[in-house]
Parts: sequence; structure tokens; C-alpha cells
Amino acid sequence: MELRLAQGTPCWVSLLTDDLPGARAFYGELLGWTYSPGPGQLGAYVRAELDGEPVAGLGVATATGFPVQWTTYFAVDDADRTTQLVRECGGTVAVGPLQAERAGRMAIASDVSGAVFGLWQGEEHLGREAGAEPGGPAWAELLTPDADGAAVFYSAVLDRPVRAAEGESALLVHGRPVAGIRHRADLRGLPPRWRTHFAVRDAALTTRHAVELGGRVLVEPHETARGRAARLADPQGGHFSVLEVGP
Repeated sequence: MELRLAQGTPCWVSLLTDDLPGARAFYGELLGWTYSPGPGQLGAYVRAELDGEPVAGLGVATATGFPVQWTTYFAVDDADRTTQLVRECGGTVAVGPLQAERAGRMAIASDVSGAVFGLWQGEEHLGREAGAEPGGPAWAELLTPDADGAAVFYSAVLDRPVRAAEGESALLVHGRPVAGIRHRADLRGLPPRWRTHFAVRDAALTTRHAVELGGRVLVEPHETARGRAARLADPQGGHFSVLEVGP
């Protein structure tokens, strides 16, 4: 029997979009995904898969005017208790906690600066830990004008330490960094947000392919502390990043 991922581990990413068929086609071609049905209590939803294993979710945004965006979910042992901690620590709970059929229990919340994130108490579906497999989630990074406040918030809510550093702090699980918290004073009109990175073999090639499929380049491939990366947008306007990994 598989064990639930340790509390605080980014375990899932999910896209809410106003064009689910278009998003399926774009990411399927770009990242090699196939799809299977997922829980539908919040509307049409599919799980993206690599070699038969789930890596991400895609669903229809039910609220009018809701921005197309990727959401990072964190594994928790008790979604109800963690949701209460979100409120006590100054965050806002937008959805749940609610049962996602037999897959697990989930909630969607925002932190003290308004960055949206999810909580996932896995049951039949445990999620997926970020790794270096091309097409899968590789890294989660929060961009916020209040990195110190975010560090205090996530450390308290997820009961995990945050290692402070200049430029980017890191949320730690069993001493290992699992997500970044980056101070960004100027967000260029965008709200604070968790940025989803997907692993790819060649960031430049993936960037060109994204444009061919109708996507846009937000930031050309460049060197980062974690490797060569690029920031892109899908045809529906959803922002994401790709991170180059070795063979």
C-alpha cells in the first residue's frame, strides 16, 4: 500500500481553464500527456498522465471571469485541521474542505498576500511528488511582495520549517527543499502566485514548440539557480514555466 506524501510536500498541480479541449490538446502535444476522467463534483475535470501515472489535473473554471491559472496543492494529513489553521493565520478559504469522491479530501485557499494554493488529503489518489521526469511537475515557487510573511504563514499552516536565504527561501520537508518562496516587489500588475514548473529535456526546443501550438513566450530560456528555464503562456492565457533537466 502506497503511503500518503509527507505533509507540506507539493503533491499536485491543477489547471482551471475556460477551454478544456484546447488545454488538453496543447499540453498533451507539448508535454506528452494522455488523459483519464477525474472527480467531477466541481465540473468537468480530467487527470493528465505520463505512462499511465497521473501528473496533473485540468478542469473547467466555473466562475465567470476567473483567471486561467495553475494551482499548486500541498499534501496534508488532515485537510479540515489545516484549513482551520489557514484561517487562524490570516489566510482565506475559498473552497472546502470537501470530499473529491474517493480520491481524497481537498480545499482551495489563499495566503496572507492573496496567492492561491490547494490542500490535498490523499486517499485513493495520493498525488505526485515533483521530480525530474520530463512532462511532470518539477518545482513550485511562490512569487510574493511579502516573502517574510509568506514564510511565517506556510511554516505555521503546513507545520514545516522554512529556510531563509537572500533571493529565495525554501520550504523544507525532512530537511529537503520542496518549494521556493521568492520576494518580488514588482509583480508587473499580477497578483502574488505560485508558479508551476514542468520538467523538459530542452527548454529552448519546448519554447519553440509551445509557440507553434499557439502559446506565448513570457520570458525566453535563461539560466536560473535550478537550471535553464523559460516562462510561457498557453493559448488560453495560463502561465507556467518549463525547467530543463538532465538525461
